[in-house]
Amino acid sequence: MIPMPVFSLIDAVLSIYSLIVFISVIMSWLISFNVVNRHNQFVDMIWRFVTSLTEPALRPIRKVIPYIGGIDISPLVLLLGIYFLREMNWWLAARLALK
Repeated sequence: MIPMPVFSLIDAVLSIYSLIVFISVIMSWLISFNVVNRHNQFVDMIWRFVTSLTEPALRPIRKVIPYIGGIDISPLVLLLGIYFLREMNWWLAARLALK
């Protein structure tokens, strides 16, 4: 039997990762509209960190779903996948708790 804190840990990790995906999307908008400048070391450090965490998950999605009218919807697909994983995590926890 898997203890309940394991499911809570998985949910917390997925929640933090979805937050990182949101930060990546917002930073890409801010950089593309020249609100923040990547020549700033702090901004560049955050951008490289967030990109290194999100790109391995976004790259395969971008291969399957190309840009639609110049808009990248791969973060949306990734966030939907994370939501699905979180729901499956709690469903599995509830199923195992009933046994």
